[in-house]
Amino acid sequence: MNAPTAPPAEGPGGPGGIGGTGDGGAPGEITVRRCTVTVVRRGGWSWGPEPRGLISHVVEVLPELLADHFAERLAADGPDVEITEPLTVTVRPGRSGRSTAGGPPVEVHFAPVPVVAHPVGESGTDDGPSARSFEESFAAAPDPWTAPGAAALFTELAERGELDALLALLPDASVRAYFLALLGVDDTAAARLLAELVGRALAADPPPAHSPLGEAARPGSAGALPGRLRAAVANADRAELPRLLADFLASADREEAIRLVRSLAGPYDPGPKEPPGAAAGSTAAGTASGTSTSAGARTSGEVRVWSALPFLLAGPLARIGYLDAIGPALAGVELAEEAPLFAAALAYKVLGETTRGWRRAERDTEAAAAFAGLPPPVAEERLTDFARQAGPALPVLDGVLALSVCRGHDPADPLLLTGADDGLLLVDAHGMFPIAWTSEPAGLLPHWETCGRPPVLLCDGPLPPGTLRDLASAGVPFLTSVRPLRGDPVARLPWRTPLWSAEGAAPDLRLAAELPAHAQRSADLVTALVTGRRAVPLARDGGLERTVTLAAALGLATIAWTLWRDRETPDPVLSLRRFADLEATVRFEATAVRVRVPMGRRHLDLHNGGLLADVPDVAWLGGRTLTFSAG
Repeated sequence: MNAPTAPPAEGPGGPGGIGGTGDGGAPGEITVRRCTVTVVRRGGWSWGPEPRGLISHVVEVLPELLADHFAERLAADGPDVEITEPLTVTVRPGRSGRSTAGGPPVEVHFAPVPVVAHPVGESGTDDGPSARSFEESFAAAPDPWTAPGAAALFTELAERGELDALLALLPDASVRAYFLALLGVDDTAAARLLAELVGRALAADPPPAHSPLGEAARPGSAGALPGRLRAAVANADRAELPRLLADFLASADREEAIRLVRSLAGPYDPGPKEPPGAAAGSTAAGTASGTSTSAGARTSGEVRVWSALPFLLAGPLARIGYLDAIGPALAGVELAEEAPLFAAALAYKVLGETTRGWRRAERDTEAAAAFAGLPPPVAEERLTDFARQAGPALPVLDGVLALSVCRGHDPADPLLLTGADDGLLLVDAHGMFPIAWTSEPAGLLPHWETCGRPPVLLCDGPLPPGTLRDLASAGVPFLTSVRPLRGDPVARLPWRTPLWSAEGAAPDLRLAAELPAHAQRSADLVTALVTGRRAVPLARDGGLERTVTLAAALGLATIAWTLWRDRETPDPVLSLRRFADLEATVRFEATAVRVRVPMGRRHLDLHNGGLLADVPDVAWLGGRTLTFSAG
């Protein structure tokens, strides 16, 4: 395919002007009135099985060809090229096959889909009367969609052999919450969760060999088990606990099972006062205002957003199963209808920075509401209330994310550990994929072991007291430039800059040369996603803030890895900088939410990388499909 011939164009310099700039040196606009593209066939006489498909391909690559043609006259990578008017392609067949002359010219028209506006007075969106496509106006109403329950998620994890690994990462309060959600719905999965609690009690406080069955026991200890169950599990192997507890649940009534779990699990705050008749330990549905977020979801209309980046996170998160876990995880704590609030918090992590720690720009609230499928703005008090209620569900989502990253980690590659927001952030150094964010080193050890016990590079940052001592006592081979505290079991290394490692460890000094670059990228990530952008700035607990930070960082890292790993070091901050201002038009329909981004180099890169594939069954969109197109 040949590049287009120099087309007549209009620029800021007047008709026929090319490559001017606006006030302040901003890149100008170029309007192409006529362009000729010549397609030359070489090797064979056939145009292929779908000649019309060739024409569509020419239209798709036309913006890239124009951007290359004007690259010398435009700053940076050039503008996003947008086709705003109906396009007519005239095909003039040349000599083909055995014919001696080409046929008559053929015109192929590319035009926007016609729309039919609602009559005046018909309900639409808050932005005014909505518009529907011609096909949508004749489509039947979609069937109601219900978010899958928690049982679906735990069943899938069990089939993949990851349920035990996930349960080991959950705090007692989360295990109890999901046990209550599964009891009577999927007793097999409920028995697995109960086995996890019983196993922890046995490990922490094994029952004495000769203890009276009626002996009083403190909550959380093995002595809190009923007499008949305590005798059965006293000498049982950990692998036998699910079967023994499944038999117990089959013979026990619901109230007895609930009392048992309450005696084993830690404190649990269910949020607002539960309505009469609610299951013990369940979370009250709804928001602070008592209304469901899904009741105000957008089902029609169109909105222009300044950044399409939140929507670009959906595909990468769907690949690892994270997106499919959001609905069941929230359903387990009776918050499935509040999934749009989770989406809004996630969107804020990749939009504009918050000023003074809590203030947002109006365009950010509009973009976050569009991503969540809600009319703007999303009230901050609703996000704060959701952050408090969703506490037991967040470790489940964090565990799904961590297991997916740990599965793909090469034990030869180091992990990065840095202090962030009074906690510790663990990151895969090769691609900057986030793994976990905990308040103390003990919470990171299961992830380090799952990754194959690789070396850990401690980057500069406010580490919690005792971090070096805890890592050294756990046998973690670390390397750091952070000055140790008195009493930390570390040894100084012979290096041109001060470096320390755990005593008795033999660190790979080749990693010492890489530490400064890793530390800088780690600091940039914390600044961009932790310090600069707050998803729920008014929440007292940082659980939701950490969860959406991990999810956003993983989505950004996947985009960077997919697009740039062959030419530069992939970094999630690169994705944030390069796609933050990619505008989009979002159209809400009954069965889909369609995101249209300008045609250009960025769109072409995303398309070729498979990052614009459809994402079906999005929980916060009521099960609708998220689709992408160009125009």
